[in-house]
Amino acid sequence: MLGTLTLLLSCQLAGELTARLLHLPVPGPVLGMVLLFVGLLVRGGVPEPLQETAGGILRHLSLLFVPAGVGVMAHLNRLEEEALPIAAALLGSTLIGVALTAWVMSVLSRRGPDAETGKREDAP
Repeated sequence: MLGTLTLLLSCQLAGELTARLLHLPVPGPVLGMVLLFVGLLVRGGVPEPLQETAGGILRHLSLLFVPAGVGVMAHLNRLEEEALPIAAALLGSTLIGVALTAWVMSVLSRRGPDAETGKREDAP
């Protein structure tokens, strides 16, 4: 387990260093996850110890929300003062996200294998 945790943290560190050294607009842990994924592709699969360790981490994922909850409680006064802008931003970003997803889905569904003929595969 110690070896797999070291592997996971090393990938995260490598991603963080890469992001900072190259001034990339991507979070380091995301790059580390990509590095881990590439390594697993090269290896040809996920080793059993890594599966067990990742499963253990995922089983306790809810603990990672404790710091966020503490942050909300620490800034409760500010959240109360700025409730309307926060609610508007949440509602607006949700609506934009749903609309954009629907638009992308409609564009991609038109570009299927039979896009030239205008027929869908499930059409009679």
